[in-house]
Amino acid sequence: MNATIHRSAINIAATCGLYLSLSMLLPMAVDLYYGSPDWEIFGVSAFLMGGLSAATAMATRAGPPPYTKKMGFLVVNLLWLVFCLLGAVPFWMSSLKMDFAEALFESVSAVTTTGSTVIVGLENAPPGILMWRSLLHWLGGIGILALGLFIMPYLRVGGLSFFKLESSDTSDKPFARMAVYTRAFLLIYVLLTLFCAITYNALGMSRFDAINHAMSTVATGGFSTHDASFGYFNSLPLLWAASFFMTLSSLPFSVLILFLVRGRLDTLKDPQIIVFLAYVALFSIAASLYQRLENGVPFHEALAHAFFTVTSILSTTGFASDDYTKWGHFIVILAFIATFMGGCSGSTAGGIKAYRIIILFNFVRSGLYRLIYPNGIHAVRYGPITVDADVQRNVFLFFISYMMVCVAGSLLLGLLGYDALTSVSAAATALSNVGPGVTPSIGPSGTFAEMSDPALYLLSFLMLLGRLEVLTVLVILTPLFWKS
Repeated sequence: MNATIHRSAINIAATCGLYLSLSMLLPMAVDLYYGSPDWEIFGVSAFLMGGLSAATAMATRAGPPPYTKKMGFLVVNLLWLVFCLLGAVPFWMSSLKMDFAEALFESVSAVTTTGSTVIVGLENAPPGILMWRSLLHWLGGIGILALGLFIMPYLRVGGLSFFKLESSDTSDKPFARMAVYTRAFLLIYVLLTLFCAITYNALGMSRFDAINHAMSTVATGGFSTHDASFGYFNSLPLLWAASFFMTLSSLPFSVLILFLVRGRLDTLKDPQIIVFLAYVALFSIAASLYQRLENGVPFHEALAHAFFTVTSILSTTGFASDDYTKWGHFIVILAFIATFMGGCSGSTAGGIKAYRIIILFNFVRSGLYRLIYPNGIHAVRYGPITVDADVQRNVFLFFISYMMVCVAGSLLLGLLGYDALTSVSAAATALSNVGPGVTPSIGPSGTFAEMSDPALYLLSFLMLLGRLEVLTVLVILTPLFWKS
């Protein structure tokens, strides 16, 4: 591969690393405000990592080469690797006494908006560390949206753009200038976070808790400031509010922008939105009825907890209001299935995503019709749009790679000594960026603190694979990629 491409990719990553280092000043200010001595950790981290990033950026400064797909893949992987490594430094140096594997796991979980944690006793953690976790979530959410809306469609690796499927608008993008669109999505992301924080505060959270949980909610991340997550607040109105904002954050931001900025009601008819909302409602009602009939929970309470839990898993947020692994085997199986499904393309949610499920379902249906009527024309459709062969191929390539990686991750965790359910659940929740698993040790009331360092490194890799749509990482691991 061209050396200029390497230099340019490193330069871009180092420049972004410099901005991330500057963002460490916010949790430093929080620690100073609350009188925590950990402010020095963020000050030192910002100085060292900022200096290293600036020096690297200056050393690799050169004229930009022509943008190619190879450079795109390299930049995306390098950016996320740099963010995860720099994000781990404050955890590693903090008073929490994490080793590097734990610090990296916490950072990767934050940046990929997974929400798994190795920290026990969040109430006693320095406020700056809590803010840093939420801030990494929030910045990671912006990065995810940028990947899904701008980069992935160009690389043709997942991230199916709504613009390409929109039946009522034949243009490639909804705005003449992409800069206008970028400003619009950033504005909506910020406003959504602000409204979420105000709502949480009005419903009983402290300002600090409200800000942290709002950043985590809109990024569909799942980090909380309390070990019990939303269960700490014991408030049904808070559960309904969180369910609303998690659902909203799981919808395509391109659709939200077209709806809010241009008043385009027709954009809400995007098939993936309909399917996503349908299985949120179906899973939630099934879980609430099971809770009412099998466990005798009052229906209004069962409904609130069920909608919150199902939305949290399907949106890949990972908040918890209760330990749903104790609700019954049916709920555990339901939660495990929901772990894979995910939200919509172009959102901060992870998982397989609704649009792929639609295309896979219609592909199978088309195949069955072809068996009955071999000479007929049975197109694979996404709503009114015929899905071309390239998109079908990419969806199947992703799905097969996704399942193969999940199986491989499960087997490796088994080799490390973990039982079958814990291995499969941990691999699935890491790859889908959900957060908690479905076993007591790593479930909604547990943490990953007891995992060994090799397991934490493996799960960190799986979280990155899942966030970057699997193929984006796998492609740079092939020898062919590095041949000029």
